[in-house]
Amino acid sequence: MTRSGRRRLAARYQAALGAHLGMRRMGRDGGAEGLGRAALDGGLAALDLAVMHGQAVTALASSHEFADMRNGSLKRAGGFLIRALNPMEMARRNARETNRQLRERNETLRRLTIALTKGSRRLQVEVERRMAGEMAVRKGKEEYRALFLESQVMQKKLRQMTRQMIMAQEEERKEISRELHDEVVQTLVGINVELSALGRGASVGLRTLKEKIARTQRLVENSVNSVHRFARELRPAVLDDLGLIPALHAYSKSLAERKKLKIQMTAFGGVEALGNTKRTVLFRVAQEALTNVARHAQATEVRMSIREISGAIRMEIRDNGRSFNIKEALHSRNPKRLGLVGMKERVEMVGGQLSIDSATGKGTIVRAEIPFNQEKIKK
Repeated sequence: MTRSGRRRLAARYQAALGAHLGMRRMGRDGGAEGLGRAALDGGLAALDLAVMHGQAVTALASSHEFADMRNGSLKRAGGFLIRALNPMEMARRNARETNRQLRERNETLRRLTIALTKGSRRLQVEVERRMAGEMAVRKGKEEYRALFLESQVMQKKLRQMTRQMIMAQEEERKEISRELHDEVVQTLVGINVELSALGRGASVGLRTLKEKIARTQRLVENSVNSVHRFARELRPAVLDDLGLIPALHAYSKSLAERKKLKIQMTAFGGVEALGNTKRTVLFRVAQEALTNVARHAQATEVRMSIREISGAIRMEIRDNGRSFNIKEALHSRNPKRLGLVGMKERVEMVGGQLSIDSATGKGTIVRAEIPFNQEKIKK
């Protein structure tokens, strides 16, 4: 409320108070409560209205004897002030009630907010859990599909490998059968013929008889050598009886004589301290590599070395023959693949590594490395 408004309200208050004290009736808006509402609407507080009342009492003191308690003027003036303050008190009470209700509503709203927040969090956790579950299910389906496809590929490869093994076994059996027929059987037939001739020719001279016996003995010796060779190729007894190095020497010598190859071999004696399984693996790798050289490489020289390196035994077989495409040789439909895969699997079975290098003009190098593990190698 502006100053002029306050002055006008003060004048109205003084006039209303004077009329009240003079027992005169005022208009509807000139009563105490009307003035209190006007003060409230103007933004005045109870203290402002009390100051205004004091000023009015002071102004009316000359015409009313407020000091004389018997006339009751001061008491009536106080009652006027109380009625003027009634609208402000009512407004204060209403405001307090409104504030109380507002606090209650705020508390209710706070609780609802907390409950909603908790519900939102639980909902978010549930949503995240379900999303994680769906992702896990999708991932599981993808992994299952990948494993299923991989298993199909592996099954296909296994079937191909099985067919190749069967074919290789059949070819090996055919070759052994053919060699047995061509060498051992024919030799035995020759022995039988010679023995029959001896039976029929009992009257022949001593010299002729000795020649036939010598010829028969040579046939028997050749037959025995052939059987020994077959036995060595299947499982050389010298490998178990004398060790890896003598077995490799014997096999290399036999192969070199039959295939007109020059095979040089240097070996680290400590290799014999390896276990029987590892020594067998090295022998089979050398056997397969040398057989491949004799069959396919058209080489004239082969160098085989066995030496100790850091934590392992390394065997290298080098030839001066023609090279070949390793990737093509390892193709699933190539029948030559089985021997290479067999070498690789044998070496890896004992924790080793196999590598094959082949280059035009440089021949082929087969390298096998087998770890010592805890075995003590004696030099």
